[in-house]
Amino acid sequence: MDSRIVYGIISLLIFSTGTAFAQESLISVQTDDNLYDEGDTIVISGIVLTKVGDTPVTLQLFSQGNLVDIAQISVAKDGSYSHTVIAEGPLWKNAGVYTVRVSYGEGNIAEAEFDYSPKSKSFTTTEIFEVDAGNQGTFDVEYSIKGGSVIDMIVDSDIFALIVQVDATDKGTITLDLPREFIGAEKQDGKDDAFIILIDGIEAPYQESVVHADSRIITINFEQDDSDIEVIGTYVVPEFGTIVLIILTIGILSTILVSRNKLQINY
Repeated sequence: MDSRIVYGIISLLIFSTGTAFAQESLISVQTDDNLYDEGDTIVISGIVLTKVGDTPVTLQLFSQGNLVDIAQISVAKDGSYSHTVIAEGPLWKNAGVYTVRVSYGEGNIAEAEFDYSPKSKSFTTTEIFEVDAGNQGTFDVEYSIKGGSVIDMIVDSDIFALIVQVDATDKGTITLDLPREFIGAEKQDGKDDAFIILIDGIEAPYQESVVHADSRIITINFEQDDSDIEVIGTYVVPEFGTIVLIILTIGILSTILVSRNKLQINY
């Protein structure tokens, strides 16, 4: 083989190897957590493998392509660097994935990501929902929800349940003020019993810290993307409402009177 060809191949291999090495990043970056809420402190740190004089690390923080923060960070003698960011202010409005990008010198870039949730996505809403109770009319359920919103509340008399449909945009809680007149969980002696709570068909715990004579207040935790919260008791809007019970009572009394009259005639 021609020696010029051999030297050419060797030169090409050396050049290719050198280029690959030059493209390897000499800097790393990380955050101290993967999830932050508004007001949290974010610690960004990393290592520079080869320190070049007093060259600083350039940091950029992006949200959906928008620049949220920028900084020049000094590198310690051992090659380490660190920067602290407070997650608050007018640029911290968007929930979602944020990207940390650091660069050092020419062509040395590293990135890290974290999830962020502003308070606007997890504020607490307190409202009253009017529930359709069939022949009983309607009844009100006062509720407070954090991390989502209530879409609907419906009664399922077959399982003695109030089903609360939610749009859970984040991990959160819902507190329900349940009127005893329309829904409850009672033992045979009339004392309070525990509710059964199902979230999308899976049993979940709840807290009950306040008990009133006319209502029970319970708090339920839910996860992001949960939808149906079933509160199951021992009764919910009895199938026989007040009017139906009156009609039934009148019917029974009429039957008794007719029976008595027949007995008197026969006698």
